[in-house]
Amino acid sequence: MRILAVGTAGDVGKAAVAELRPRHEIITAGRSSGDVRVDLLDASSISAMFEKLGKLDAVVACAGHAHYGPLAGMTETQFMKGLKDKLMGQVNLVLLGTPYVNDRGSFTLTSGVLDRDPILKGVNGATVNAALKGFVTAAAIELERGIRKLTDSISSTYFLVTADHGFLYRRSVIGEHEKIDVRGLGAIAAAKRYRLTAQPLAQARPASAD
Repeated sequence: MRILAVGTAGDVGKAAVAELRPRHEIITAGRSSGDVRVDLLDASSISAMFEKLGKLDAVVACAGHAHYGPLAGMTETQFMKGLKDKLMGQVNLVLLGTPYVNDRGSFTLTSGVLDRDPILKGVNGATVNAALKGFVTAAAIELERGIRKLTDSISSTYFLVTADHGFLYRRSVIGEHEKIDVRGLGAIAAAKRYRLTAQPLAQARPASAD
C-alpha cells in the first residue's frame, strides 16, 4: 500500500512508521521534516501536498497540538490553538484528501485519552479529542467508494503506554496489580514513552508476579 503518514517526528508517528514501513510504501510529511512539507494550519498547504503526491491507499495522521493551561484566565486565542491545529488540521486531511484516496482506502486520525480521562489544565485537549471522536463517528457513515471507517487511534498494533497523560496525572496512586512486565514481549520499537509490539497485551505477565 502507498501510505501517507503526517506528523512522524513525534513518538507516535515514529512508532507508526516503524511498524508500517517493512510492508508498505511510506511517504512522510511534516511542517519541518519528512519527504514532503505540509502546514496543517494552512488548507492550501494541505491541498498542495495531495496534489503533489497523487493517489494514495491510506492516510495516517499523528500530528497536532493543543493548548495546556488552567481554564481560569484561558483566552479565546489560546483555546483556538487546539481547534485550528489538532482538530481542523486532521479534519482537513480528510476533507481535502478524500479525492486522492483510492477506492477501499482508509484514514486514521489520532486523538488521545483526555476526553475520557481528563487532567488539570487539559480542557482544550479534552475538547479537541471529543470533537475528533464525533467527526470520526459521523464522517464514517458518509465516506463513499468503499473508503474504510475512520478511526481515532492506530489500531493495527498494540501500544504499551508508559507515561501517557491519563496515567501520569491520575489522581489516585497506581497499584502494583495495574502494572505489567513488558520484558517478555518482543519489541518492534521501544522508547521511554511507548513500546510497540505485535503480541497481544494478554500475554504480558503482571509486574508483581516476580
